Amino acid sequence: MSAILQVTDLSVAYGQIEAVKGIDLALNEGEITALVGANGAGKSTALLAISGLLKATRGQVLFDGTDLTTLAPHQIVGRGVVQVAEGRAILTTLTVSENLALGTYARKDKSGITSDLDWVYTLFPVLKNRRDGLAGNLSGGEQQMLAIGRALMAKPRVLLLDEPSMGLAPLMVQEIFRILKEINKTGLTILLVEQNVRQALRIAQRGYVLETGKVVLTGSGQDLLDDPKVVEAYLGG
Repeated sequence: MSAILQVTDLSVAYGQIEAVKGIDLALNEGEITALVGANGAGKSTALLAISGLLKATRGQVLFDGTDLTTLAPHQIVGRGVVQVAEGRAILTTLTVSENLALGTYARKDKSGITSDLDWVYTLFPVLKNRRDGLAGNLSGGEQQMLAIGRALMAKPRVLLLDEPSMGLAPLMVQEIFRILKEINKTGLTILLVEQNVRQALRIAQRGYVLETGKVVLTGSGQDLLDDPKVVEAYLGG
């Protein structure tokens, strides 16, 4: 299995404090990779560095032979690496369809945009039903669906998701993870950052456990679910 995105010795600091300390990650094409760990482990920081929203202090993020750490965030999106932000970051005063249209700002293929919009509305029927309503009137779960839909409208090759289950009711969490599996079946590569360790590892082919900025365990999603250290630390073992 070939890695579509390779992170090598990635470090990120906030002033003098190193939040990510030389991590290595490989995302295999067409797989879901989970990056899990406790709050404050450095997961979101790593994701922000991959998408160019934070500057790495050292290391490489190779995608299609290009080091993404040398590019601006909009250039990284243009290459096909697209992030769904923690907290959703939708524009509440715009309609659902206007939010989705924002995802297409770098695209010129009108017929592709139309078919992708149809696909997003198939994945998230609630968005189709409420496409002319304000995004601010959606529930938290529906806003998360909108944030994912908007990212899909950018036609990503790698989708980065930062805590998609945060603040959602258990039934909505199940639904979001079910939809992520559906999206992955189309061949889209996903990097999933999650505090909900059990749910994330259940759908991931590969997982990395981050503690205080370092990768401490790696393996298949199932192997990590079965690992006594993971069970004890994260699954209420």
